[in-house]
Amino acid sequence: MASSEENPAASGAYRVLARKYRPQSFADLIGQQAMVRTLSNAFATNRIHQAYIFTGVRGVGKTTTARILARALNYETADIHAPQIEMPELGIHCQAIIESRHVDVIEMDAASNTSITNIREIIEAARYKPVSARTKVYIIDEVHMLSNAAFNGLLKTLEEPPPHVKFLFATTEIRKVPVTVLSRCQRFDLRRIEIPDMVAYLDGIVAKEGVKVDAEAMALIARASEGSMRDALSLLDQAIAHGGGHVNAEEVRASLGLADRTRVIDLFEAVMSGEIATALTQFDGQHHEGADPLAILTDLGEFVHVVTRLKLVPDAVKDPGLSQTERERGAAFAKIIPIRALTMAWQIILKGLAEVQGAARPKIAAEMVLVRLAYAADLPSPGDIIRDIKSGAIAAGAPVSSGTPAPSGPQASANPNMPRLVSDRGSGFAQARAPEPLPDADAETAVMPKSLPELVALAMEKRDIRLKTALERDIRLVNFEVGKIEIVLLPNAESDLPNRLHKALLDWTGKRWGISIARDVQPEIIAPTLHEAAEQAREEDRRGVRANPAIRAILEKFPGAEIVEVRVATESTTGDSDATGMDEPAAITDDDL
Repeated sequence: MASSEENPAASGAYRVLARKYRPQSFADLIGQQAMVRTLSNAFATNRIHQAYIFTGVRGVGKTTTARILARALNYETADIHAPQIEMPELGIHCQAIIESRHVDVIEMDAASNTSITNIREIIEAARYKPVSARTKVYIIDEVHMLSNAAFNGLLKTLEEPPPHVKFLFATTEIRKVPVTVLSRCQRFDLRRIEIPDMVAYLDGIVAKEGVKVDAEAMALIARASEGSMRDALSLLDQAIAHGGGHVNAEEVRASLGLADRTRVIDLFEAVMSGEIATALTQFDGQHHEGADPLAILTDLGEFVHVVTRLKLVPDAVKDPGLSQTERERGAAFAKIIPIRALTMAWQIILKGLAEVQGAARPKIAAEMVLVRLAYAADLPSPGDIIRDIKSGAIAAGAPVSSGTPAPSGPQASANPNMPRLVSDRGSGFAQARAPEPLPDADAETAVMPKSLPELVALAMEKRDIRLKTALERDIRLVNFEVGKIEIVLLPNAESDLPNRLHKALLDWTGKRWGISIARDVQPEIIAPTLHEAAEQAREEDRRGVRANPAIRAILEKFPGAEIVEVRVATESTTGDSDATGMDEPAAITDDDL
């Protein structure tokens, strides 16, 4: 938001910047182009809704927009006698509306007028035409504070208001507004103001005020406001008062209790390198100079997010909200810190923020969070532990060593010009390890299955009965090559079967296998499961046995008898086979018949 209003109050009293530069027209709004375009088209086509609701975070201009819209609905000059978005000059009713004293523009704070009685007064007054303006406008701020009875009492009038009445609502809690009310309003979500737009506008204000503000200080104010122009103007007011006409970054940090961004990055480097003594000394220094422990941890978490974004989205280095130091050092960290370490650091800080907020001694709680961050580097991940158990490096159930203490000082890094994030302490933040385990020592001599039956035999040899059964019953084979398997999962298959198969093959063969799931495959190219194929083979054997005259005689002798299993007898028990080539049972006697 912005404004051209600069005249001081008649009494000569100082007016804060947030009021002095409050927007007076849609042209003064910043960052809300979509809403202005929609309203402009609505006014141009005379499709003006009977109720509007504006929502967004604090300080983005919800109530101010409602007042500007009330002015547009009642805009009138000697030449203009219709609602108008473009308001190049003050109309007949504009000044009174701007100063919130027009009799036909009624503002109500729902936080202090929550009852059905207050709504009944509005409904009763809405029946009467405006006194002097074209439209009677009701502006209800923080509308979500109304009681359920008040909302219900407003519904009928809100749906079918008199033609001379418009309702304008503002709220920061849109979810608390009943859907019956929302469905009767045209909704606009006001966006947070982007940092470049905010900095450009604040630069214009300080030029009008005759104050000099350093670029870094202005960036700090814009970042601390979190997209709220009112907060930014209030912080700027505070910084100007603190700086006495010349505002620099140090004074902004001192007046707002912010942590030094460069020192936060140094703290990040220390904890991620496991140098806990250095980290605690740096933290104590920032706290001694007035930085709030919660603010330090918050900034530390923000920098973790910055490094993560730079690692995943390299173009994020162009973000205008980042300082030059953040860009350069953040990009360097992003190259050598794994995502696993960054996500773990984020989780620890996020949990630590809640602990610091609820602690009787925030400084102590924050220090313990830093200790947790630094020593998390000594803890191997669950995947590392499982791989060590499988490789026999440690016994299942044995305690896992935390490694040796981290080196501190310049010797912690082979290159003193780079961040010291390489440690000899096992597998932690500081250890950038390979993403996949190394193959076994005998990987070159490992058996490489060349078909699905060979793979099942390998699973049996490795005593993985669960995987063997799944391979026999839960998949249909589409293609099998060494290093690549394409399968179709049956509905009863476990969802993690491909991952288990991939890990098992990597352990057994020392080779990375690609396991792909085929979809929309023609049925004729899909092989049956091994279990189905074996069952089909057994059925063929049973049909062949049924054709043998002796067996047929037995089945006829015992109606309802079934051939359950066919076994090929050995030569030592059966003698020579019958001339028909059919293997006979070991002995069929009269007692059997």
